[in-house]
Parts: sequence; C-alpha cells; structure tokens
Amino acid sequence: MVGLIVRRLVALIPLLLIVSFVVFSLTYLLPGDPATAIAGGENASPQEIIRVRHQYGFDDPLLQQYGRWLGKAVRFDFGESELDHKSVSAQIADKLPTTVSLALCAMAVGMLIGLPLGILAGTKPGSLRDKVDTGVASLGIAIPNFVLGIYLILIFAISLGWFPAIGWQKFQNDPRGWLQHVVLPAVALGVFAAASLARQIRSSLIDTLDTNYVRTAWAKGAGTTRVVGKHSLKNAAIPAVTVLGLQLSVLLGGTVVIENLFSIPGLGGYLLAAVDNNDIAVIQGVTITFVLIFVVVSLLVDISYGYFNPRVRVS
Repeated sequence: MVGLIVRRLVALIPLLLIVSFVVFSLTYLLPGDPATAIAGGENASPQEIIRVRHQYGFDDPLLQQYGRWLGKAVRFDFGESELDHKSVSAQIADKLPTTVSLALCAMAVGMLIGLPLGILAGTKPGSLRDKVDTGVASLGIAIPNFVLGIYLILIFAISLGWFPAIGWQKFQNDPRGWLQHVVLPAVALGVFAAASLARQIRSSLIDTLDTNYVRTAWAKGAGTTRVVGKHSLKNAAIPAVTVLGLQLSVLLGGTVVIENLFSIPGLGGYLLAAVDNNDIAVIQGVTITFVLIFVVVSLLVDISYGYFNPRVRVS
C-alpha cells in the first residue's frame, strides 16, 4: 500500500505543474485588461496604465510571470486582490471551510439517498421497485441543482418557514444555526450525486450478484443481508467510489452557483465576484485551490482501490 501511495504522489508532480501553468495562462484570456482595472478603469490615463502594468509585472514574458507566481504559489502565497488589496490566501482560508462543509454535507445527502436506492434496485432488477428507483434517479439527474434550489426555497423556506432562505452560520459559532442553513443547499447539491450513485450501485450490484462466488454463497444458505452486505457490496463499491470521487469534484464546482443562490459566503461567490471584476490574483488562487482539492480527492480514490481490490497494490 505504501508503494502505491508513493507512485501516485510522484505521478502528481508533473500533473500539478501542467495544470498550474494552464490555470495561470487561461486567466490572461479573460476579457479586459487587469492593468486598466487596477489603474481605475476606462478613465485611467495611459501613463497610469503603463505604470501599473510595470509595477505588477504584466509586461514581463509569460514564462517569467509564471515562474514568479509559481514560486509564491508553492508557499500558498497568491498575492493580494487587485481591487481591495486583501491577502487572497487569507480570504481563501476564511471561505474554504464554508465551501468544503457544504460539499461534504451534499455528499452525505447523496450517500444517504443514493446508497439505499441503488441497493434496493440492484437486488431486484426488473421489478416494480427497480423501475421506480430508476425513474427517481433519472429525475434527480435531469433537474439542475439551481432549479431544485429555487423550489426548495419556495416550499421549505418561504411557504413552510422550516429553514432560512439565505445566509450562513459558521459551525463553531452556532452549530444549530449552521445545520438549519446547510440543509437546503446541501439537498439541492446532493440530489444529483444521489441519483448518480444510485445508478452506479444498481449496475455494479447486478453484475456482482451474477458472479459464481455469490451464487455459491446463496447455495450455502446465506441470507440476503450477508450475501449483499459482506460478499457483494465490497466488490460493487469500486465503481461507486470512483463516482463518489468525481461527484465531490462536481459538487465543489456546483457550489459556485448554489452559494450565490443561497447567499453563502464561500469560495464560489468569491470566485464569481473576481471574474466580474477581472481580479486575476483571486481567480488564480481560488482555481488552483479547487485543483488541489480535486487532486487530493483523486489520490484518495486511487488509494481506496488498493483497499477494495488487493491486485491494485501490486499492479
């Protein structure tokens, strides 16, 4: 297992270098001139724009700018916002727990809904229960999360008044308030993850239950709980773990929309505001933070393969 982890870590180094260069380069394809925005907008004088461009190094060659930025980024120093002059790293550290907690809660919703649905459908393929569960999963995939979020606000926040429609509470300040504020956005995000997980569990479980060792377990008189829980789910879990890892990445991306819909002060709103204002330092810092999270999640998924399938450890 240690060898597997070391190999994965070594393979991540060139990947991170390539992705960081792409992230750094793509921000300069955004419309508008960051030097003009910093200098005061369209009303800025040409001399002031030239001064700002030289001060921030925008007139240096691209590779030189990338090398300077990368040297600071490896120390998690993404500079200052070009608009409010606040530390980007400090702002990310303050907003990241909000976004991560929302994504993890959405993942929990996805597992609580998707896992039972997938098991119920997979153990009785072709039955009425399977058709109903499959239809529910298809509906969950078809509904965009922001549309579901709007309906959740209208029903459970405005009509019933069970949950707040907008806002956020930090867990350490008010756990009960945090729970009340996180329910609706987590459900809006988690339904898609639940539907995807349910479909994957169903498909994998049907294939696993048709294998020889499972039929042998049935022939020995093992009960449904033992056959499904002990013999089948572990082998059916490998594709499901992949789906969960991908879904976490999707959920983090989905927070950009959901955070704005529910007025949550996370990285999503911070990134959108930076895009609107052409704040290059914030865009680069938040984007590379998301990339690092995706890479860590992918690494954990790869490591989990070694647990579920011992052959991966020596492959």
